[in-house]
Amino acid sequence: MSHSTYEPKTPVTGSVTPPTGGSVKAVAISIAAAVGGFLFGFDSSVINGAVGAITAHFALTPLMAGLTVASALLGCAVGAWFAGGIADRIGRVRVMGVAAVLFAVSSVGSGLAFSAFDLMAWRITAGVAIGIASVIAPAYIAEIAPARIRGALTALQQLALVIGIFVSLLSDAALASVAGGAANTSWFGVEAWRWMLLVGLVPAVVYAIIARRIPESPRYLARRGEYESAAAVLSRVLDVSIDDARRKVDQITDSLRSERHSSLSHLRGRSFGLRRVVWIGIWISIFQQLNGINIIFYYSTTLWQSVGFSESDSLLSSVITSAIFVVVTLVAIAVVDKIGRKPLLIAGGVGMAAMLAVMGLCFAAAVEAGGAVTLPGSYGPIALVAANLFVVAFGVSWGPVTWVMLGEIFPNSYRGPALAVAVAVQWIANFVVTVTFPPFAALSLPLSYCFYSACALLSALFVLRFVRETKGRELEEMDDIAD
Repeated sequence: MSHSTYEPKTPVTGSVTPPTGGSVKAVAISIAAAVGGFLFGFDSSVINGAVGAITAHFALTPLMAGLTVASALLGCAVGAWFAGGIADRIGRVRVMGVAAVLFAVSSVGSGLAFSAFDLMAWRITAGVAIGIASVIAPAYIAEIAPARIRGALTALQQLALVIGIFVSLLSDAALASVAGGAANTSWFGVEAWRWMLLVGLVPAVVYAIIARRIPESPRYLARRGEYESAAAVLSRVLDVSIDDARRKVDQITDSLRSERHSSLSHLRGRSFGLRRVVWIGIWISIFQQLNGINIIFYYSTTLWQSVGFSESDSLLSSVITSAIFVVVTLVAIAVVDKIGRKPLLIAGGVGMAAMLAVMGLCFAAAVEAGGAVTLPGSYGPIALVAANLFVVAFGVSWGPVTWVMLGEIFPNSYRGPALAVAVAVQWIANFVVTVTFPPFAALSLPLSYCFYSACALLSALFVLRFVRETKGRELEEMDDIAD
């Protein structure tokens, strides 16, 4: 794109309200961008149905099994850390293309892995792609969406994520069923667990095609000085006149003017070395992981097997759980711009704390006989119901709303690096939870659930005390709540 002769003027007060047609275009573009979230969910959860077979195939200890599952999360932290800065240099859409290539390569490499360490390397590569997608999708959608529906559109990232989880678990269950077990051979004499990992190539190719067809973020274009291009994108997406779009570019440019080139140095502040809003974003990210959601989606199949479920029943239970996750995420999308972000986070934190406490009590009643662990009487069904209600509480609150908040709370002038730091910390927290859960559960599964329950309650108290509502605000107004 070339620089135009149009230059931003003194911004006009008020905002440009798009008609319905613009909303339709913004929704379509946001859905396309959210395919990165689908890959995010698919690649992070596809290991669920394969972990048992992988553990047996490579004769892994519980700690090594945890490291194999969690290795992708190290790559996620790296990808998230660098994604914002790279996207500010080469654009959001080009970075999506990079992520798509990494997704494709890692899917093939993981499926053909010849050792646990080889598999870890490819999982780390997949993690880099996931980390990039986890930063770019919410940032891009927040920057292109109208304020009045921005929460719902940003939550599409989470919807795509949970659909990716659902499809990956459904795919795992189908492949295991065809082969008679994840460890058994399937087509062309290749084990089913390898096919589970190889199938990720398909959505990666789709993502690469989509990334070439969506417009660049108008806020990125304005940062680059490509004002006419930014106005053209806004005019097309919001379905407004070019003059209205130029007035919006004026507002965007004014919000960028104070810090023209954002970097990590712009995150420094008086609150323990960082700006207050950066710390808020970091803690929102940490609490999303400390409630233990990923022990459900990474380990649910082996968890239910450990208390007496067959492999097929465990995979089916995981599929049902992920389907529930999809439905409640749709509920969150419907209400996030009506109820607001803060009330959903508080209610979700309390609900998760209650359900995790119930699960802790159920697993405290587990009995071992002949080397098999079971939940006696009604404890098994109660634990299963509590696990799914926990997913409901997370899916309508901390799942989607975390991404909405992270896409919104940072001012334009340093959104990229701030989002990168917050999401990188989220992946580090995810890694810590994932890799420590197997030994923690071996020590005391009830204690681990009670710990996550306490963290969920703390998350609600944190939001109540420190987080401000962002519903209905333009991104250019976020400076008012940043410090």
